[in-house]
Amino acid sequence: MARTRIPTLTPTALRVLERRYLLKGDEGQVVETPDGMFCRVAWNIAQADKIHDPDADINGTSAEFYELMGNLEFMPNSPTLMNAGARLQQLAACFVLPIDDSLESVFDTLKNAALVHQTGGGTGFSFSRIRPRGDIVRSTKGMASGPLSFLTIYNQATEVIKQGGTRRGANMAILRVDHPAIFDFIKAKAERGRITSFNLSVGVTDAFMEAVQKSEDFDLINPRDGAVWRTLLAREIFDALVYHAWLSGEPGAVFLDEINRHNPTPALGQIEATNPCGEQPLLPYESCVLGSVNLARMIKRGRNGYHIDYDKLTRTVRKSVHFLDNVVSINHYPLPQVADISTGNRKIGLGVMGFADLLIYLGIPYNSLEALATAEEVMRHVWIEGRRMSEELAAKRGTFPNYEKSIYFEAGGPRLRNATVTTVAPTGTISVIAGCSSGIEPLFAVGFVRRILEGEEFFETHPYFQELARREGFYSEELMRKVSATTTIQHLTEIPEYVRRLFVTSFDVEPEWHVRMQAAFQKYSDNAVSKTLNLPMEATVDDVRNIFWLAYQEGCKGVTVYRYGTRELQVLSVRQESCPGACWPGVDTSDRKC
Repeated sequence: MARTRIPTLTPTALRVLERRYLLKGDEGQVVETPDGMFCRVAWNIAQADKIHDPDADINGTSAEFYELMGNLEFMPNSPTLMNAGARLQQLAACFVLPIDDSLESVFDTLKNAALVHQTGGGTGFSFSRIRPRGDIVRSTKGMASGPLSFLTIYNQATEVIKQGGTRRGANMAILRVDHPAIFDFIKAKAERGRITSFNLSVGVTDAFMEAVQKSEDFDLINPRDGAVWRTLLAREIFDALVYHAWLSGEPGAVFLDEINRHNPTPALGQIEATNPCGEQPLLPYESCVLGSVNLARMIKRGRNGYHIDYDKLTRTVRKSVHFLDNVVSINHYPLPQVADISTGNRKIGLGVMGFADLLIYLGIPYNSLEALATAEEVMRHVWIEGRRMSEELAAKRGTFPNYEKSIYFEAGGPRLRNATVTTVAPTGTISVIAGCSSGIEPLFAVGFVRRILEGEEFFETHPYFQELARREGFYSEELMRKVSATTTIQHLTEIPEYVRRLFVTSFDVEPEWHVRMQAAFQKYSDNAVSKTLNLPMEATVDDVRNIFWLAYQEGCKGVTVYRYGTRELQVLSVRQESCPGACWPGVDTSDRKC
């Protein structure tokens, strides 16, 4: 295979790779380099070409895939990096498993979820079909315990399952807004430490939002028999949802009707749940493979500064779609039901990361109309080129098997290889590996503490900020200390105003801009967009209420907020000055001791 010198990985990236991704020997020792990992994955995924063409140039394809990852231009989802060419060969990150209203179904699905977690996947569930607590169980003449009791069992089971020795299981629990247990579900995370391995989202319907808007009554329905269990003002439920989202960041909302308006295969069923971070709505037993283009490497420098290199972006998108389609073909699925529908629909989700970095290099503030226009322009390009490549693959390899049951067939085209092509994922750890900002989020802070793995902490400062500070002559160790101890630099007058305007953080971005940015990317995402609206601690309940409404009105498929400081452990936080010798990012501390 042709080799290229891979870019320098950050210390954080190297540590994440060593702990989670690189292959280990029998004694737990690392036996692979980052370069070796990219070679392993590239060679393995290229083998799928032989399925469709016995004379395929595997060496050439493998070299392309290696360059794609090795140059940090594209990263597949974590299970692909971990498992491709290794023992498990389970390469998908996102799964939805169904739960029906029976003890047998509940525990069969729990077993299946354990198998998925063991191979590195995350699972989403709708608990909406389970009858409410206090309803009769005819077989035993007893009383049902309700969906929350089973959610607690699922949570406890996840806690004891390690994902192939690499990470804890991740889950999404969804409950329809018209379920009788909706208030208990909304309040489930108010008690800290109770539900720790699940994200929670309320399945919101158009009928509910209309009832809230008109201050009308709303029926809670027993899913067992369709009987009205209780009637109350819709606003009472909405107010509870908004308050608890403000209080702890959960639950979020998924807009079920909007999701199903864009369901590519409605003949196969309605979508009731998503993957753990909400960006991948899926049918029961369906899985999806994800990957993200690093926009921070889709730029070129001209006489007047940086510009988007659309030719490079086109090449990268095309190779990435080829890569992800191959992943679907060569994946070892953990359950036969998952294999059937996943290979039947061949869903892939190509998204982006490094968007905040891209804007900074282009000189565009995140909270600006120009940033929204750039978001639409870039994602539209990814969507168009991704679909073109999917059509080309369909011409060579055939459409996805369920094509004739899809909306594309009914509309007379296009003939696609994949039922969906684009998604915007959060890219938590793969953006760390790629050394870029996560997903489409603004910078969390210019300097911050990143908590990874089992609480290990790394101090980071945006590299372009340091470059500008040195080039423009305002760099100092004292300034870097200040930058690393705050969520915003807008008050630091020693930094030029244009630099402060460019390096806006989540806490400088008004809630409306967060939502409108998510909506801009959603326009060209076949699936959904994962975005957490990070809010300052001072954000109000009304701020959260307005966010939920705007997200619904703008056509988002879901919304999640997080108010800084409302959880004991955060992935990202600013550095606290706890000792005079603290290891500040960008500061030479070789002669200091803490």
